[in-house]
Formats: sequence, structure tokens, C-alpha cells
Amino acid sequence: MTAADPGAAMLPELDDAGAASLLPQRDPRGHKGTHGKLLVLAGSLDYLGAALLVARGAYRAGVGLVRLAVPESLQSLVAGQVAEATTIGLPEKDVAGEVDAEAALDRLLDLDHDAAVVGPGLRPGLATVQLVIDYLAANGESTPAVIDAEALNSLATVETWWRQVRRPCVLTPHVGELVKLIAVAGDAFEGIPDAEALRVDDTVRARTATLAAATWGQVVVLKGARTVVAGGVATASGGGSARATVAPFMNPALGTAGTGDVLAGVIGALLAAGLAPFEAACLGVYLHGAAGEVVRERMGDAGLMASDLPDEITRVRRRLATLAERRRTGRRLGFSVGEGGA
Repeated sequence: MTAADPGAAMLPELDDAGAASLLPQRDPRGHKGTHGKLLVLAGSLDYLGAALLVARGAYRAGVGLVRLAVPESLQSLVAGQVAEATTIGLPEKDVAGEVDAEAALDRLLDLDHDAAVVGPGLRPGLATVQLVIDYLAANGESTPAVIDAEALNSLATVETWWRQVRRPCVLTPHVGELVKLIAVAGDAFEGIPDAEALRVDDTVRARTATLAAATWGQVVVLKGARTVVAGGVATASGGGSARATVAPFMNPALGTAGTGDVLAGVIGALLAAGLAPFEAACLGVYLHGAAGEVVRERMGDAGLMASDLPDEITRVRRRLATLAERRRTGRRLGFSVGEGGA
């Protein structure tokens, strides 16, 4: 599907069978190194929980190792909060909590990692903008990254930011963040879409996410009810094409702080496991949404906390893995797709 396709709103819908087919194979002789090493550049004094939620989501999605990179003055506060995660202190300037972008970049690039999550809970400011841009634009670096939250806001301060980014990325904006990114995109978009339409109109959501992915040559996950996943290929002339799909979930219970951090961790884990960005985004969105449905069924459409999701993500993953195995071996299914506990 191209960005100009008049049928762009009629996107294929993700389902159990499609998600199960995307699950990465787990090597019976695998170890934490073979299951993926994820670097998480996230967290600040006001938003330490964001980094921890990313780590929990990533581990429950199957990653082998999470490294949390936080300002060094906060390292002692983060260490041990997620017992399985290791921590790295990033050099700071004279202002506590504000990283020294150049020194921090050197440390990050020295770390062995298969994928990264950049942005959740970062401190707003020029130092963050510089670190985000420099990390994504580093020469010779092709490690994929999930770009979320403050990293998206940082990109939105830089004109034609997408021409500087050298890594394959999955951008995970909510409506407000996408509007900011489009605002600096110049003539690539015919004006800034109405934020309310981007929230409630599936046609506008599909067209805008698909155009963004094609223009920027990256994967765009437009969060919200019926999340859109679009994967783009840009061209030197400024155009491009994209394929897209939509998640079936409309769950108000997920409208609470931190659920996007969990999603970023899940997609990051799947990138670290070797999935391509579009496939990692599709599977991550589905695991996250299906887990939310399980919690909603148990608790109702209010009261869900982001920390409720990671354990359910593991159970949904197990259900999909069982479905995939039965399909591979030709064993007869004892239940219809989507039936049974998660």
C-alpha cells in the first residue's frame, strides 16, 4: 500500500494467527546473549518509573538482557528496582540529572546491544535533544531503536530530522507527539492534521500514519484506539511508499500513565530478538493490546495500571506460541483462534 492509495483507510487487521506467525523462534540452547541485549536510554528524577516499566515490558516479552542507561546521579535509585536489569551511569554536567551529551554518547556507543529504546522519561532540554540526535545519527551504527516520549519531542525541535537519522527506527507517538513531528516536516504534509480527527477518525489516522512512515522512511506506530502500524521506505526525491496494518483493540483501560513505556519495552525486546522493525512493531502492538484486553476483562475499563501488563504479555505470548506450534506441526487445534485463557 502506498501513502497515496485511496484505500489506505481499509487496512488489514492484526489477529491471533498473524501475530503468532511473527513470533521469533527460541533456540533450545539459547542464552541471554542469543535472546537479545536491549539498551534503554530512559528516565530522569521526575520519571524514573518510565525506565523501569520499559525494562519489565522487555523482559516479559522475552529479551535476554536489559541495560538501563540513566544519569549517574540516579543510578543508585534505579539499581535493583528491576532485579534482572543492569544499570549504566551516564556522565552529567554541573546540573544534577542533566547528561553531558558528548560523554554520554561515547559510553552508549561502546556498549554491546542488539536494539535500543530511547526516550521514556528523559529530562526535557537541549542536552537531551543533542544526545538523542547524536545517538540516532551516529556514523556506522545500524542497531535498531524504538523512539518514544521525550525522544520524539526532541526530534520535533529539529527541521528535517529524519534526514539525519541513520538507524532503522520504530517511532511510537501518541496523537500529540505525531502532530509535533509533522509540524516540522515542511511541505511533506498538506498542513497539520486536526488532533481530534487523529484521535477518533480511523481514515485520518490510517492516512496520516502511512504518509508519515513513507516520508520518514521509518516505522510509525500511531498509538490510541485501533493503533496503526505503518512501515515506510523513503526515496531521494522526498516521496516514498508504506505498508500498514491496524490493531483491533479499543480499550479505555489502557489510557493511563506508563502503558506506552511498557509497549516501547515490548517492541524493543522483539527488535533485539532479531525481528525487522515493521514485524516487531506489529507483534509488539498485538501482545500489548491483547494483554490489555485480558486485564480489562478481569478489572473493567478503569483501574488498570501499567505494571499490570507485563505478566499478561507473557501469558498472551505463550498462547500465541502454542497456536504457532500447532500450526507448524499440523496438530489439530482444540479451540478456535482467540479462545482460551491468556
